[in-house]
Amino acid sequence: MKVTKQINLTVLCLAAWIAVLPGCSRRKTPGDVDATEAPKIESGKIMFATNAPQLGYLNMEPAQERKAVASGLTGRLAWDDDVTARIFASVSGRVFEILANPGQRVAAGGALARIKSPDFGHAQADMRKAAADLGVAERTRRRTSELLAHGAAAEKDMEAAEADYIRAVSEKERALATLSLYGGNPDGTGVDGVFSLKAPVDGLVVEKSINPGQEVRADQVGDKPLFVISDPSRLWLFLDVTEADSASLGANQEVLVHARTFPDKVFHGHVEVIGEGLDATTKTIKARCVVDNSEKLLRAEMYVSADVASPASGVDIPTKAVFLKDNSACVFVETAPGQFRRLAVKLGVEGNGRSVVVDGLAAGQRVVTQGCLLLEAILEGENP
Repeated sequence: MKVTKQINLTVLCLAAWIAVLPGCSRRKTPGDVDATEAPKIESGKIMFATNAPQLGYLNMEPAQERKAVASGLTGRLAWDDDVTARIFASVSGRVFEILANPGQRVAAGGALARIKSPDFGHAQADMRKAAADLGVAERTRRRTSELLAHGAAAEKDMEAAEADYIRAVSEKERALATLSLYGGNPDGTGVDGVFSLKAPVDGLVVEKSINPGQEVRADQVGDKPLFVISDPSRLWLFLDVTEADSASLGANQEVLVHARTFPDKVFHGHVEVIGEGLDATTKTIKARCVVDNSEKLLRAEMYVSADVASPASGVDIPTKAVFLKDNSACVFVETAPGQFRRLAVKLGVEGNGRSVVVDGLAAGQRVVTQGCLLLEAILEGENP
């Protein structure tokens, strides 16, 4: 009986101690954070506790400065046709003298080669004959006019002399036009049949496919030109642009060109013309660019790669970071560790899983790429 009373007394003391124990526990200080607390919302900002489990569902990525709207494009360099002349022979004949070679600078009108040509000899002869016939017709007309004035010639003789003179003038004009087309000298005194192949523009001889003794024809325009004269300080670049990239390209955008021959050098140019049609074989659109080649390092027919720079300021972010709110594009940005704010942004072009933000976001700001719907649900739950 005594033992039972002692056990009951011990139980009562233990119960009293347990009851008093919570009051003796350490109180939570303001600096302590409870990971189980719900996120707080102040002035549109969502704030999570340091170890909040919701943070494990969020991924962030910094917005990147926009450097290119299309990168890794492939293309081919070519001579700039605006400053290039591809020269063919306008007469048939045999080459007997070469006067210009690749790398040589020539002036417009300068002789490149000489060709013995029966066609040109015939044009020279026609010109000389037409000039002689015109002289005879002019003298006949003058003499007939004098005779008519003294009553020694009939009116019909004067009319015939006038008609012969007009025909002679027309024939000389025709012969002169033909000879001028060949580049001949109408004041020449002989018929030597030597045709001078001349440069139509100033420039550098960049290609030559003519040799002494070679037979040339006036109808070989579709073949390789005898000479190519150009200004190699600027080249054309034909880029193969995909349908996705074509929407972000425009005239005068800067192009950064990379050549395997010069891996550490970047050449600059700009977009000039964007093709209207799609190539049926490659399924790409041709874009023509002008490239600065003042150092003469690049060559026509080189294959290069190029990046097309952005025409306007903006930042590049993953498309999955963007969501719609009342028909406006929005993103969530991390303003501080565990703190997020919703921002309305203005979008530019989109492609390859990336979107361009042209207003509302700065480079370096961390955008939420996974968990946007969670943050939006928390924000909407606070402000239904």
